[in-house]
Amino acid sequence: MIESNVKALLAQLAEGNAFGEQVTLVAATKTRSAEEIRRAISAGVCDAGENRVQEFCLKYDAFAGARRHFIGRLQTNKVKYLVGRCDLIHSVDRDGLAEAIAGRALQLGVTQKVLVQINIGNEPSKGGYMAERGLEVYARLKDTAGIEPCGFMAMLPAEGEEALLGELADRMRALFEEAKETFGAQFLSMGMSGDWKLCLGHGANMIRLGTAIFGARDN
Repeated sequence: MIESNVKALLAQLAEGNAFGEQVTLVAATKTRSAEEIRRAISAGVCDAGENRVQEFCLKYDAFAGARRHFIGRLQTNKVKYLVGRCDLIHSVDRDGLAEAIAGRALQLGVTQKVLVQINIGNEPSKGGYMAERGLEVYARLKDTAGIEPCGFMAMLPAEGEEALLGELADRMRALFEEAKETFGAQFLSMGMSGDWKLCLGHGANMIRLGTAIFGARDN
């Protein structure tokens, strides 16, 4: 099932997003076994993302052959386990975290690639900067040694009318376009198993899929 799911998704994504851009598929590996991850990579997945630092460390070798992403909420005291070992951290949602990542990267003599997380739905339960601050934060990180912003990450509200969700996705795309034109931003990471088609239709060029690849989780 994993193999057929991956091949079907890659075939669909080959057409690109609504803006004709190549789409990066990140396999979300939360609760998934090393064997499942290896099967997905063997089937053609080139990027894999974990939500939990401990799981990222345990599964590190299973990600061999794919770019490693961290896509979950990140505590500053766990930055040391990711910087220099992770290709892209999606969830830079506050200044203190960005500072911790940059500081650790400078210690190691590396530059850590990150995405700026935007709380596009203004949801109290989610982290992230307000959209109005997106460009200001991006500009500041561009000037910060040790850290390299590569775009934005967002999660649409789990519930809502499609038209409203589409408007929020359009706001994210507009923000991304500004950062792309001004700073050369590459990625708009937006879209999960329940809403990835909508997100692609509104300009996401990186999606994070778990259930759509691996099937329903046991927990």
